[in-house]
Amino acid sequence: MKRRILASVCITAAFSAAAWAQTTVAPASGQKSLAATMNVYVFPNAGQAADQQAKDEGECYQWAVSNSGSDPFELQKQSAQQAQQTEAAKKQAGDAGKGTAGKGMLGGAAAGALIGGIADDEWGKGAAIGASVGLLGGLAKSRQKDKAATAQVEAQAAQARQTSQAQLENFKKAFSVCLEAKKYMVKY
Repeated sequence: MKRRILASVCITAAFSAAAWAQTTVAPASGQKSLAATMNVYVFPNAGQAADQQAKDEGECYQWAVSNSGSDPFELQKQSAQQAQQTEAAKKQAGDAGKGTAGKGMLGGAAAGALIGGIADDEWGKGAAIGASVGLLGGLAKSRQKDKAATAQVEAQAAQARQTSQAQLENFKKAFSVCLEAKKYMVKY
C-alpha cells in the first residue's frame, strides 16, 4: 500500500513538473531588443508577439530619429570620439605651459645680472640669484597655464556630454511616445 502511494506521488510530481516546464517562457535568444540596447524597457500591453514588438520598435526608432533629430547610436559614437579628443586636448593643455619656466629663468638671470652688476659688480652672482628666482616664477606660471588650459578643456567636455545627454533624452521621449501609441508600456 505504501509503495502504491509513493508511486502515485512520484507520477503526479513528474506530470506536474512536465506541465510546469511547458508553461514557462522559453529562454531569450541572448540578443537584446532595440529598446533594450538603449536602456528602454518595453512591455506589450496588448499582448503583441515578440516579432511584432521588434517591428514596432524599429518603426518607432525611425520615427524618433526623424522627429528628434538625434540617433542614439550616432550619439554614442560621437561621445567616444569626444572622449578621445578631450584626452588629447588635456595632454596638449599640459604642454601649453612648457617653456615658461625656462623663459622665467633666462629673464631672471638677465635681470639678476643687471642688478648685481649695478649694485656691486657681481654680475655672475646676481645672474645666479636672478635665474633661481626667475625659474621659480616660471614654474608657477607654467602650473597656472596648465591648470587653466585643463579646466577649459574639461568644461568644454562637460558641456558636450550635457548636450549629448539632452539629445538622447529627447530621442527616448519621442521613441516612448511612438511605442505608447502602439499600446506598449515604456519606461526608461
